[in-house]
Amino acid sequence: MSKIPLSKLPMVGVLFWTIKIVATTLGESVSNFVSMTPLNLGYATSALVFLAAFALTLTMQLRTDRFRPVVFWSVILTTSIVGTAMSDFMNRTAGLGYAGGATVLTSLLVLVLIGWRATGQTMDVERIATTKGEILYWSATLVSNTLGTSSGDFLSDGLGIGFRDSALVLGGAMLLILAAHYVSPISGTVLFWAAYVLTRPLGAVAENAVEKPVAQGGLGVGTTLTSGALLAVLAILVGHQQLTQQRQTRTLDDAPRAEGQADHQPEAAPRR
Repeated sequence: MSKIPLSKLPMVGVLFWTIKIVATTLGESVSNFVSMTPLNLGYATSALVFLAAFALTLTMQLRTDRFRPVVFWSVILTTSIVGTAMSDFMNRTAGLGYAGGATVLTSLLVLVLIGWRATGQTMDVERIATTKGEILYWSATLVSNTLGTSSGDFLSDGLGIGFRDSALVLGGAMLLILAAHYVSPISGTVLFWAAYVLTRPLGAVAENAVEKPVAQGGLGVGTTLTSGALLAVLAILVGHQQLTQQRQTRTLDDAPRAEGQADHQPEAAPRR
């Protein structure tokens, strides 16, 4: 009986982008909850704790044999949480500032993406079928989610635009990318990564617009209530995806056989 490889990453569509924005927004809120108010553990301690959580969820993801919604989104969430703490440490504790942090992280992300392309591994996330490709994907995700906090802070505070106006600017940019997908010849992979990176600062400024005190330009809801509400929404969305997992999982029979694919070849159950 033949066995077929299954994708370990979800199909990209409305549900994917909705969960991505909610998860990255929750990551900002949880990081603030632990590193600032109310737990006040500090950025460095929080970053170390969250880095361990990221390592744990990533290990679980790499060991799965197919797309597992709870596991996959757990990794996205932990990259957002640790990314927020690392960004805040760089910008505030280490003194790089919002502009400096955004510049350093943007440069790092460009290097990661260039290095990824140089490996010959596909950058089409719906065709990633190797362990090496998956590690490159998660490396880019971690850097982009760290960059998201810095770039969001740079827009809202560094440029003085404010949280709500920054969210409108980033939302408008996302709509332009969506339009380009339908009416321009720009590569779908390029547009995906542009949108993927922008969802993080969008989530960051949207979270701050709700959480921060009114005196700082927010609604004053606070981190506890904001985190709880976002967690509930995320649980509902991921639960829905879990229930429809069979429709969310793709076979990779037609995926290009990239170099090194033999190092990880997940297989499905035999066809009946």
